[in-house]
Amino acid sequence: MSKRSRVGLILAGLAAGAVNGLFGAGGGMVLIPLLMLLTDLDSVEVFASSLAIILPLCVVSLIAGAVHSPIPWRAALPYLIGSAAGGTAAGLWGQKIPVRWLHRGLGIMILWGGIRFLC
Repeated sequence: MSKRSRVGLILAGLAAGAVNGLFGAGGGMVLIPLLMLLTDLDSVEVFASSLAIILPLCVVSLIAGAVHSPIPWRAALPYLIGSAAGGTAAGLWGQKIPVRWLHRGLGIMILWGGIRFLC
């Protein structure tokens, strides 16, 4: 791995962690574009790396949130079941989607989320 990639991974991780820590989620929204911009990783490696980074990032955010307020597990359980099913399906079928369309989809989601928060 080149020095550029190592530094890029550290910077992307720092940004994703900061976003996740500040907002409780959303680190992945900045992670993929930053990994593409700051590292020598190809698209397949970027998406795989982002998945490996997001899980521990979410666990840290969960622990930090639980320190300050109780987690409403009863309300979260249906979401957890649905997201596990959706994540499994996307993991199995997502490899069949061209990377170009994944990039476009992510861009649209980022724009939609930003517009929604501004309005």
